[in-house]
Amino acid sequence: MAIFDEELRALKEKILKLGSLVETAIHMSVQSLVDRNSDLAREIIKKDHQLNALDVEIDEECIRLIALRQPKARDLRFITIAMKITTDLERMGDLAVNVAERALELNDEPQLKPYIDIPRMAEITEGMVRDSLDALVRECTNLPYEVIKRDNEVDQLTVQVFNELLLYMIQDPATISRAMRITYVAKYLERIADHATNIAEMVIYLCQGKMIRHTEIQGNE
Repeated sequence: MAIFDEELRALKEKILKLGSLVETAIHMSVQSLVDRNSDLAREIIKKDHQLNALDVEIDEECIRLIALRQPKARDLRFITIAMKITTDLERMGDLAVNVAERALELNDEPQLKPYIDIPRMAEITEGMVRDSLDALVRECTNLPYEVIKRDNEVDQLTVQVFNELLLYMIQDPATISRAMRITYVAKYLERIADHATNIAEMVIYLCQGKMIRHTEIQGNE
């Protein structure tokens, strides 16, 4: 059983490594937009294969553990959510690549407006990703509930960005292409926050054995 415990610990470390790579990709992709650094954007796109490879490695390890160790109860829940968490993390990495791709396009054109809300969205989103994984490490705390609540703030900023850019497009049709690309970036960040929320919900499932998706979260009970 000590060997199995070590395998579970190693699995968790791989998940945290993937999470760290994803968080870095999110930060750098937004930085490439704000700083108009196209080389940085290309670096993010180029490194996406590393995230994909680690995602596959973790899934294969989960399947191996289920087949060979026949885990039960909490251990089975952990391995099951590990597969789901890595899927969410891999998709976050894809979305970071999407941000970098839009940055490449926007950096080739005159800047439409100063980036204010986008960096704020990125800061909140990165924090959600980091805290959702920290919740996995610390397990039964109130932290995953706090992550879930922050998703509303990201949603509100997404609407704010869209409404502001809509005015630009109405007032000057020449801005439509650039404004739409910035809108896409906001949407990508909103979706990353949704994936972080998914991870937080799965940590709650690990700790409490209950699914809380599609329910109102009031706090830890």
